[in-house]
Amino acid sequence: MKRPHLLLSLSLLLSLSLSAQYYPAPNDWDTRLPTDAGFRSDSLQAAVNFAMNNEYSGERDLRLAILKGFAREPDHKLLGPTKERGGPAGMIIKDGYLITEWGDINRVDMTFSVTKSYLSTTAGLAVDDGLIRSVQDPVKEYVWDGTFRGEHNGQITWEHLLQQTSDWSGTLFGLNDWADRPARNGGYDDWKYRELKTPGTAYKYNDVRVNVLAYSLLQVWRRPLPQVLKERIMDPIGATTTWRWYGYDNTWVNVDGIRMQSVSGGGHHGGGFFASTLDHARFGLLFARHGKWRDQQLISRSWMDAIKTPAAPYTSYGYMWWLNQGPRSWEAVPGNVFYAAGFGGNFIVVDQERDLVIVTRWLEPSKIGELVRRVYAALE
Repeated sequence: MKRPHLLLSLSLLLSLSLSAQYYPAPNDWDTRLPTDAGFRSDSLQAAVNFAMNNEYSGERDLRLAILKGFAREPDHKLLGPTKERGGPAGMIIKDGYLITEWGDINRVDMTFSVTKSYLSTTAGLAVDDGLIRSVQDPVKEYVWDGTFRGEHNGQITWEHLLQQTSDWSGTLFGLNDWADRPARNGGYDDWKYRELKTPGTAYKYNDVRVNVLAYSLLQVWRRPLPQVLKERIMDPIGATTTWRWYGYDNTWVNVDGIRMQSVSGGGHHGGGFFASTLDHARFGLLFARHGKWRDQQLISRSWMDAIKTPAAPYTSYGYMWWLNQGPRSWEAVPGNVFYAAGFGGNFIVVDQERDLVIVTRWLEPSKIGELVRRVYAALE
């Protein structure tokens, strides 16, 4: 005699089993054939070949690449560690499974401004924990040491810093805000005495101001940001122990009588986040899964939505994640895609709707749109 309740229970268990999302275990990543994941193998391999054949044209000695890349900036110099880079590398993750890889995915390399998306995550955790009540709050309410002194800087909110619309004005750790990526025309006096823009009204990619955010978050957390990231994000997602996050030689500050380094949000002057392709892929998968890893919501879904808030004056930029919309959107790539991007062709591309992550290292930066288009074209 059949037992309907037993059959129903077995059916429910099977349904749950089939719908359960796969997450890689530490030091392991299950693979799937491209055809089993909905890709055309030949087209996907062509995309991989494209990445391998379009290596970043800059020097592998990143000291030289950085100094040449930012040579027009007044008083630019290296202040943090650097590392000679490897060759092209990458991974494509679909439904949590490793579909294909290329290059040395275990090699630890500089990631430059991909660091900003990790920095943004520590801000999100501070909001989740109530350390920051709202991203609309003026930062001067939390950092009272003069960093946000004056009528202009006093208007700056956390959101302005996250969206790079603050136009913060000043000097941090010996670096002037106006000397970072100055206008193509004019000279020192034009740059230094420019008209300040009301916070929130103008976008400017500027590493000094990003480092102001990192410094401000250190004041809020009262702990080194790499420790926060390790305990709350990287350890739970099974990242290796090889990643590092550096500041500059002169960014050590006293917090509660303890010497801590204020980390940098990129490798503009050296430093920043150093990591393997594998660890970037785990980080990307966390964001593809809306901040959830297995049964843990590591960072809130509300923050997952917030990071995609476009800056009013520049809709291609969110909370230190690039958005596939506005003037920098990639043709023939879904508009919901967002990504981390860094100097030298470092990218973590995330599609939450398709549960897809693309990590690529040392790709000629102008080729990223074409690479992503090729990956999407390979999907059945």
